[in-house]
Amino acid sequence: MTDLESTTEWQQLREFADVDLTQSYVLSWHVESDTLFIDIDLFLTPQHPFYEQPRPAEKVCIRPATIEFPVCEALGPDGGDEAELIDIASKFGLGAISGFRRLADSRYEITGEFDTVLVHAERPLLKLKGP
Repeated sequence: MTDLESTTEWQQLREFADVDLTQSYVLSWHVESDTLFIDIDLFLTPQHPFYEQPRPAEKVCIRPATIEFPVCEALGPDGGDEAELIDIASKFGLGAISGFRRLADSRYEITGEFDTVLVHAERPLLKLKGP
């Protein structure tokens, strides 16, 4: 099996069922107690259990959410302590997400207007915010 064959795109990860990450926007990156938090405006599809019909001025259902990566060991190719991870995360840009996938070595690759970010962490959690 090649590395490309063992790569898993975000649509195949159960955490991201019924959302569209390529229509979502990163608002911030931060690290707390070895967890990476990515705050996003998340695009929900009509199949999502929390989908609501958009208001007339809105065209789509967008909800605030956070992608959490527990036990984040590294951001990029190398490891680091929590202070280094906090510093690295604070330098990531904001913008639209164009790709998200789990690589063969269980790292995650997130691409977008903010460039490419490699995350060495446990499986991500997607949490919607608010009511």
